Amino acid sequence: MKIYNTLTKTKEEFRPLKPGQITMYVCGPTVYNYIHIGNARSAIAFDTIRRYFEYRGYQVNYVSNFTDVDDKMINAARAEGITVAALAERYIAAYKADTAALNVKPATLNPRATHEISAIIDFIAELINKGYAYEAGGDVYYHTKKFAHYGELSSQNIAELEEGASDHLNDDEQQRKEDPIDFALWKGQKQSDELAWDSPWGKGRPGWHIECSVMSTKYLGDTIDIHGGGQDLEFPHHENEIAQSEAATGKKFVHYWMHNGFVTVGADQEKMSKSLGNFVTVHDLLKTTDPQTLRFFMASVQYRRQINYSSQNLTQAQNILQRFKHTLVNVDFRLKDTSSSVASAALSQKLEQTEQKFVAAMDDDLNVQNALAAIYELLPELNANSAAEQADKTTLRQARGRLTAWLAIFGIEADQLTAETDSTDEDAAVIQLVKERDQARKNRDWAKSDELREQLQKMGITVEDTPLGTRWRRD
Repeated sequence: MKIYNTLTKTKEEFRPLKPGQITMYVCGPTVYNYIHIGNARSAIAFDTIRRYFEYRGYQVNYVSNFTDVDDKMINAARAEGITVAALAERYIAAYKADTAALNVKPATLNPRATHEISAIIDFIAELINKGYAYEAGGDVYYHTKKFAHYGELSSQNIAELEEGASDHLNDDEQQRKEDPIDFALWKGQKQSDELAWDSPWGKGRPGWHIECSVMSTKYLGDTIDIHGGGQDLEFPHHENEIAQSEAATGKKFVHYWMHNGFVTVGADQEKMSKSLGNFVTVHDLLKTTDPQTLRFFMASVQYRRQINYSSQNLTQAQNILQRFKHTLVNVDFRLKDTSSSVASAALSQKLEQTEQKFVAAMDDDLNVQNALAAIYELLPELNANSAAEQADKTTLRQARGRLTAWLAIFGIEADQLTAETDSTDEDAAVIQLVKERDQARKNRDWAKSDELREQLQKMGITVEDTPLGTRWRRD
């Protein structure tokens, strides 16, 4: 299996640190608001990656954090007149509810920054002892230039970074920092109502970047297999994580860096973000959109590619899911009959070929488009065999299992997809018309039969005459 490593800018053969086991850390949300679908894209992308690893037999230790203290949280809590802790609890619960609706598997562990203050202080102290950090007026900064490989992940030029940083510093920061590109590990308390903890450098709170270094190394080890997150985290967040972690441990921090593409909106394909005000929250979207459709829409694009969010693209995803549903219903319907199974070498061969193509595509840096294309080619074969006078029920049953497993990688549960909804008065009317059409066919009243079929078509109902009787479905 090959995955694209952001650090080396190449596809590399994936070799885990321990055979059969994967350590995976994915940066989670800052919990000051509902997540938008750009945030959800990262959760869905890495859940899909995790699920595929598990499909391939790996045991995945998946850690994803909650940043539950930073400037945005302090400002949001202050605006509402509540504590930062109360704000965090609200939006952690909302995040879990929204991602559960999108069938994102719970992480092995969701550590929280405020629960790791002691470990964070110890980590910062280690960096100071090793000469990579310094205290200045109650703050602690990382001495960036002392880390020889700074900028390699995001291909940043140190001189250009220094020039750019100088333009954005206020006078106080300029005086405290030894270098404009140094970044904060610990922020001293500036106002009395700010959330703060005691430390050797006075009351304060951790910087954003140090949290993930501490939580990753604490729960997964000094060196991990995969670190993931959105492309916007490459710099400065992940660059700073590398600098902090490798300076503290003296070991390689991450073997494979993986970053998902942005979600864009509109004809100009502008990146979706809260700062631009062009975002749609998952919380609101789920009120009007089927969660399976949204999940499939996000999961069916290769993780490194950007996704353009639009109602048309959502509709396309919904139509594809309907194709899967239609095939699964056809297979299930045929498997219920009591006729004997007649082997089809062609169908069995096609199923094995599909498995091979699917795995080959997914092993190529999770190329989900090619993987899905392989499955699409199988669907007509399954539909044809399900409707045949003599069906290969043994292979159909195997195909049902494979299709269920493949869809699960994309977060789609086959049984949920095919679940019947409660009958309505309209359903009763359809059933009555289908019965009348069946009777007309028995009476060889073809004109009446055709008339009833047309009536049903106008109601959005497709009628199918199969060897096992008449079936109907909504278009």
